[in-house]
Amino acid sequence: MAGRVRHPIDQKALERYIQQNVPEIKTPVEIKQVSYTIAIAICHIAIPKTFQSSPTHCCRLRCTRESNLHTQFGFGQSNPTYQLTDATSTRFVLRKKPPGKLLSKAAHKVEREHRIIHALGPTDVPVPKAYCLCEDDGIIGTPFYIMEFLDGRIIEDAAMPGVSAKERKLLWKAATQTLAKLHRVEPESVGLGSYGKKTGFYDRQIQTWSTICRRQAETKDKDTGEPVGDLPHFGELIRFFGDKMRQPRDRGTLIHGDFKIDNIVFHKTEPRVIGVLEQVPSSLFPRRHFIHEDYLLTVNPAHSWEMSTVGHPLSDLCNFLTPYYTAAKGDSGVYANDGFLPGRTPGLPAVDEIVGWYAAEAGWDPAVELNWGMAFSLFRLSGILQGIAARAAQGQASSEQAKRFAAGRAPLAEFAWELVGRSLQGEGGRGAKL
Repeated sequence: MAGRVRHPIDQKALERYIQQNVPEIKTPVEIKQVSYTIAIAICHIAIPKTFQSSPTHCCRLRCTRESNLHTQFGFGQSNPTYQLTDATSTRFVLRKKPPGKLLSKAAHKVEREHRIIHALGPTDVPVPKAYCLCEDDGIIGTPFYIMEFLDGRIIEDAAMPGVSAKERKLLWKAATQTLAKLHRVEPESVGLGSYGKKTGFYDRQIQTWSTICRRQAETKDKDTGEPVGDLPHFGELIRFFGDKMRQPRDRGTLIHGDFKIDNIVFHKTEPRVIGVLEQVPSSLFPRRHFIHEDYLLTVNPAHSWEMSTVGHPLSDLCNFLTPYYTAAKGDSGVYANDGFLPGRTPGLPAVDEIVGWYAAEAGWDPAVELNWGMAFSLFRLSGILQGIAARAAQGQASSEQAKRFAAGRAPLAEFAWELVGRSLQGEGGRGAKL
């Protein structure tokens, strides 16, 4: 979205810092504030037919194809992001912490973003090159870092309309292998041994989401006094997830936290990944433009690699596979995507195939744990939708879109319980019917 430049910075002070610390950038520089997605570089966005007439899409498509960006683009409470163009016409990206008092100490951690991008630079995980991190508030007001501008394409629709069947399959394979490469990196080997806890990831997640869901269930409608109520099978789901004998084997790897097709930068013309980013909070929906403002008020937005940590790799994989499972249920519209039809969309790989690609690259096979992981992933998503229902009950989310999202919580919880049944039956992931 276009808008005024909200966070101007001192250009002369920045140029002095660059001259002294970043020889790769030749001053003077031209500075433009842009959205993170545009700064990373979009040369093409695939838009589902259902939304091609949407004013939001028309604006977004037009803006991403402009050669000169003179205004600010973006949404949510993001870290201010700037495109720098140096004297040689080379482009870079600067990300800084917002000015003023922050609502959350955990949010807007540009230092953390830089740390993971810099650490992964020498590995085979495609990330933009990090040039510098400045933690001195005296330069441009808040800490910032500068990284490479990636010139590629972001495909927002997981069905990838507009590409051939052959390329669709290759793009999905490249994305899958990129995720596996990330999970293969030993945190200690790249200086990230203290980046997060290597054990107990799902235990912490279960505790967090059980607490959140209980509180949301108790929220009362401001008019009727009726509580939002528990998710279907809530108690049974929590007991199942908490059963140590049935949990996946505990693993701890670097995880992205929101890995999905529309958070990947592909090469302009080749079916390969040139970068991984993160644009919206969580991965509730297969297309970021379909996130409603009521949801954005529920979960803190995160950009770049701010949600990355050390955790269980199964969580990333299940996040990545979510479109397959929501498509399988053909729900009422929250996740609907007419073009994403596993088994019918030409070139769209099957879940079994994706799991096979992942296992071959990552060095471990998640197939037998997939139903457990997907059950928890869908339970978590149902909890987020329950949060929208709680906001609606308090009169803070009254739109029809918010109501539609809130209504999706029960079907997701029911599907999570169905996957629990499959897990108990020992179906595993590979070959299991969606």
